[in-house]
Amino acid sequence: MTVEIKAPAFPESVADGVVSAWHKGPGDSVARDELLVEIETDKVVMEVVAPEPGVIETIMVAEGETITSEAVLATLAAGAVSVPTPSAKTSGSTEDAPDAASGTAESIPMGPAVRALLDEHGLSPEGIAATGKGGRLLKEDVLSHLKQTPEQPAPQPSAPSSPAASPAAVELNVDGPTSERIEKRVPMTRMRARIAERLLGATQQTAMLTTFNEVNMAPLMKLRRQYRDEFESVHNGTRLGFMGFFVKAACEALKRFPEVNASIDGNDVVYHGYQDIGVAVSVDEGLVVPVLRDADFMSIADVEAAIASFGSKARDKKLTIEEMTGGTFTVSNGGVFGSLLSTPILNPPQTGILGMHTIQERPIAMDGEVVIQPMMYLALSYDHRLVDGKTAVQFLVTIKGLIEDPARILLQI
Repeated sequence: MTVEIKAPAFPESVADGVVSAWHKGPGDSVARDELLVEIETDKVVMEVVAPEPGVIETIMVAEGETITSEAVLATLAAGAVSVPTPSAKTSGSTEDAPDAASGTAESIPMGPAVRALLDEHGLSPEGIAATGKGGRLLKEDVLSHLKQTPEQPAPQPSAPSSPAASPAAVELNVDGPTSERIEKRVPMTRMRARIAERLLGATQQTAMLTTFNEVNMAPLMKLRRQYRDEFESVHNGTRLGFMGFFVKAACEALKRFPEVNASIDGNDVVYHGYQDIGVAVSVDEGLVVPVLRDADFMSIADVEAAIASFGSKARDKKLTIEEMTGGTFTVSNGGVFGSLLSTPILNPPQTGILGMHTIQERPIAMDGEVVIQPMMYLALSYDHRLVDGKTAVQFLVTIKGLIEDPARILLQI
């Protein structure tokens, strides 16, 4: 029985996707739930697995092609078993060498498009560095290899160069400096292009403004040192960080200043009666923002565990579109990379984003004395179309007060 392998159903916020990598080719046997193909959307990389065991018959969509929701990608002969066809044996050792080379090449995972490109240029995959997941050879790897290794001109039947000139030429090529200035042009990934589009739209379609404050982290750091080990043992190894406190402080501040938790829809203002907090997570492909649903009802341990899970899933490209859709407010921590001060960019249609930064010891005045304290700059970017400057400043001062006296988070005062 032939089964159609279809792309997942995309949500309304995702128009289409690109087939980024095939992990199986025509004639390959597959097991149930075995990974067949990866589809890159502007938010996540989605994986399509085999619905049942069988053999891949045909691949309808090549790598790099754009597809829509539930498009047919391939056909699968359900229940079939792939039977390797024995290569024709002829006498002589000259036939055995290609077979051995072919066996080595087959051990390197690659898609049909990559195989075609290798055949077109007469290349062997063994000499090309594979950068794909699990040692998979990608089309970009082959193209990069072709750019770095220019094709050698065919040998001319003319008289060979003099023996005296050849060593000198080789010595110059090897030891002499080169004036070549290498440039590499590669297309943006779909995720990076979408990030660029959204960031540009945020700066052009909103009246974005940023206000700053600083917070003394000494009380929170003392609390963390005091209860860190006990917290981890009670909550199954969940580490006690700062993000949990800042998320809970943001929830409390959003209740007091609902404009920051609202969004603009045309000529209407939508006030959200819940706090879905987006947490910015950095991956190699860019920045993703998974969402903590109903963060107000989560404990600090729940928040920390969810953020750790999001980070792990983001690195493994396992985040779902549902986990990255929505959000009424965003918290971004550039301090993990050493950022001292920045102006975070809004994540439309949200009207506010909180930027955390690195903790740095600085002299401050306390009770008429100059003391050294661990300080962090806070930044709140907001949409001035909806949020007034007074509201934004009071919102940030509220978070400052909650962090400098963490008991207020528990008591909600």
